[in-house]
Amino acid sequence: MLLIFPNLVLIFPTSIKVSRFAQEKILPKVREMDETEKLDQNILKGLFEQGLMGVEVDAEYGGTNSSFMSVVLVVEELAKVDPSIAVICDVQNTLVNTLFRTYGSDHLKKKYLPKLASETVGCFCLSEASAGSDAFALKTRAEKKNGYYVLNGSKMWITNSAEADIFLVFANLDPSKKYKGISCFVVEKDMGVKVAKKESKLGIRASSTCTLNFDDIKVPEENLLGEEFKGYKYAIEILNEGRIGIAAQMIGLAQGALDNALPYLFQRKQFGSFIGDFQANQHQYAQAATEIEAARLLTYNAARLKQEGKNFIKEAAMAKLYSSQIAERVASRAIELMGGVGFTREFPVEKYYRDAKIGAIYEGTSNIQLSTIAKLMSTKYKPKDA
Repeated sequence: MLLIFPNLVLIFPTSIKVSRFAQEKILPKVREMDETEKLDQNILKGLFEQGLMGVEVDAEYGGTNSSFMSVVLVVEELAKVDPSIAVICDVQNTLVNTLFRTYGSDHLKKKYLPKLASETVGCFCLSEASAGSDAFALKTRAEKKNGYYVLNGSKMWITNSAEADIFLVFANLDPSKKYKGISCFVVEKDMGVKVAKKESKLGIRASSTCTLNFDDIKVPEENLLGEEFKGYKYAIEILNEGRIGIAAQMIGLAQGALDNALPYLFQRKQFGSFIGDFQANQHQYAQAATEIEAARLLTYNAARLKQEGKNFIKEAAMAKLYSSQIAERVASRAIELMGGVGFTREFPVEKYYRDAKIGAIYEGTSNIQLSTIAKLMSTKYKPKDA
């Protein structure tokens, strides 16, 4: 594997560091955070202190100045212990920070990247009640006035929104242009953002998901991210990258579920033998391990292509699709391997199972991934005049 992904040699220490942090600091709080549906603020502080919230941010802005592959490894390692914490870190790195790094003016980079790397949570505000898979059916509006923009509308299903102080808000500046009228704005919480309903979810409960309301919010002209009417382009590009992050979360989740199930198989005996030595069970966990490795290689390959500046859209969709499928399947299998105790909250595998379901939904449903893959495949075979 090192011959295929030579850069991994340089960033393996990242995994060791993150694994230690996850085991020592996050693991003792996982159950409490799940039960209370609330992020422990000391863990959030620790993510910043460890440099995990600004992995690709340049050192001049206080970031770690590392690679995209490092982000993937960080998310994967966190997800082995708690997928909720992994997605908090993922959204900050693959969506929020990347938008600032890629499209932000020098002014916006200097003002916001040091905060995002060291102490401030950001969130990506695209989805609305009527704009889910059809993301560009959004109704949030922006109106340009003298020296500022006025935003009105609401957003739903926004990850990190309860903790965030910086919001990247997609709004339509010219509805006559339809989705091509969309622009992206940097909005600070104290500009008047109202955090409304917090969703009570099946899984990833420590990760906040809220409704946001924007009522006549005045945004300075310099807080336009990139160019006017390019928001749809930025969103598409960034979500392709974000899908690799979700794939990393899902393979970490699957590995965590399997790692928590296997010890029990060699503690419990039935009919005089460890249940892990029964051939039927051997085949189950061998299959699970193989599927996780296949999903991991798909994800690492997509990350490699992205990092090398090559086209990675199809590979990202494949990685996200397959990793989410494997996460759900392996977590379910882990419960079955453990039997009755796996179904209880005495062991963590039931949480992995609940957490896994979101992988088929956010940052593009599985059907959206399949459609993307099929579209990119079919163009090679369609007649040019079709």
